[in-house]
Amino acid sequence: MDTWYQPPTKAGFLELVLNMLSLPLVLASSSPRRRALLSESGYSFTVEEPHPTAEDEPRDGETPEEVVGRLAYQKGAEVAARIGRGLVLACDTVADLDGQILGKPDDLAHARRMLTSLRGRDHHVHSGVCLWPVPQGSPVVRVATTTLHMAPLSDEQLEEYLASGLWQGKAGSFGYQDRHGWLEIKSGSESNVVGLPLELLSEMLNQLDISVLK
Repeated sequence: MDTWYQPPTKAGFLELVLNMLSLPLVLASSSPRRRALLSESGYSFTVEEPHPTAEDEPRDGETPEEVVGRLAYQKGAEVAARIGRGLVLACDTVADLDGQILGKPDDLAHARRMLTSLRGRDHHVHSGVCLWPVPQGSPVVRVATTTLHMAPLSDEQLEEYLASGLWQGKAGSFGYQDRHGWLEIKSGSESNVVGLPLELLSEMLNQLDISVLK
């Protein structure tokens, strides 16, 4: 779903590739999980955190996929506007239950409500990924979706997890890496659930012939 991408001409594409071959990777994110995923996968990168104003609330009529795509684009645009040179990588992730976006919880009570609604049911995790070559090149935005099933947890299990504080700052109030066995991936990428779909990122880089970044 490359909603914001305008394909370059043949000549423009060749120029774009030649310029991008030596671009350093710049992660536009404050997420330690995204940093860890990139590092563990062998990528060399620097970090430029996007300004909080790059994120806003879902707009009327937007699907969860459209929301993460737009927010990844906005984060990428904010960082791209203030660096001189680099390949900006921005990402946004949300959980989705029956079309309702489950973002990061506001507080403990909010996290409890989200986890209670998720247990024993299927849900989706969507991540928008934006790659933006600076100073030349157009942004490319794509979205990855993973379908998961959460085990029918007891109240005691939920309260123990809530007491751990691990729910803080996580879409849907839960991290896939927090309690192994609670979530079963039915389709899609495991790294997407953690916060950055590495398979999609690799595919996007390969399409632009930027394998030298890894």
